[in-house]
Order: sequence, then structure tokens, then C-alpha cells
Amino acid sequence: MNYWLMKSEPDCFSIDDLKSRPKKTEAWDGVRNYQARNFMRDGMKIGDGVFFYHSNCEIPGIVGLATIASTAYPDPTQFIEGHEHHDPTARRDEPRWLLVDVKYQRKLKRTISLAELKAREADMPGFQLLMKGNRLSIIPVRKEHWEYVLALE
Repeated sequence: MNYWLMKSEPDCFSIDDLKSRPKKTEAWDGVRNYQARNFMRDGMKIGDGVFFYHSNCEIPGIVGLATIASTAYPDPTQFIEGHEHHDPTARRDEPRWLLVDVKYQRKLKRTISLAELKAREADMPGFQLLMKGNRLSIIPVRKEHWEYVLALE
């Protein structure tokens, strides 16, 4: 089993939005970074754990848990002219962008803020979220970091 952290701006798509979806599942569309795409394509498996992270908000942090509910498949928004995620260079016979379905598990009892995680950085060496310059919307999480963060709850 692998673990991931997936970032979303709560004004665009929040943990509550995921909870309210039919079957509590949603396609994680709009990823337009090759490394993040490759994580979905090559690393994510059905059942993998996900930290749902709210970014670009008053208190950024981990707010909930989800699981990967599908293998990677082409993101249809890349082909929709006028859509904010449209990619005019993507081809249907060779899609450039992929997505996975994510299934809600639960909200955390409290937000584990980025500030709190940074304050505990010495206890989690190598936690990719805390590395300088890390701007990816999807990052792998080591098992020991997964367990440590859950224990903070």
C-alpha cells in the first residue's frame, strides 16, 4: 500500500465537496504537472491512502482522509475547448493528462496545519510536503510519516 498527499483549494473543491459526491467519490481532474501525472500513472493503486490537504486558504493543512478508487485514466477535461483545464495540444489517441478517482473516508477531528507540521519537521525528516520548493499538488508520503501525522490527530 502506498500513501499520498493531494492538495486542493477548498474554494474549488473541499473535503466536504468530496463527502457530498455520489458514492463519496470524485475524479481528481485538472492535474497539469508531469511529475504529479506520473505519480498517478505509475504509483497509485486502488486502496492507497490519501491525506486530503487544503491549500491556498487561511489555515492550510491536512483536513481528511481518502483512498484511491481507480487506476489512472485520461482526464476528459483536456479535450474540452473553453474548459479551464483544456490542453489544445492533447490528442485523444495519446492523452497527455490523467486522473484517478478519489473516495472520501473521513474528515480529521481537526486540521493538522502546515504550521504545526513545520514545527515538527525534526520528527519527520524527509517529509516531502515540508521540503523547500515543493509545489506539487500530489506527493508521495512515506508510511512512517503517514502514521506520525495520524497520531497527531
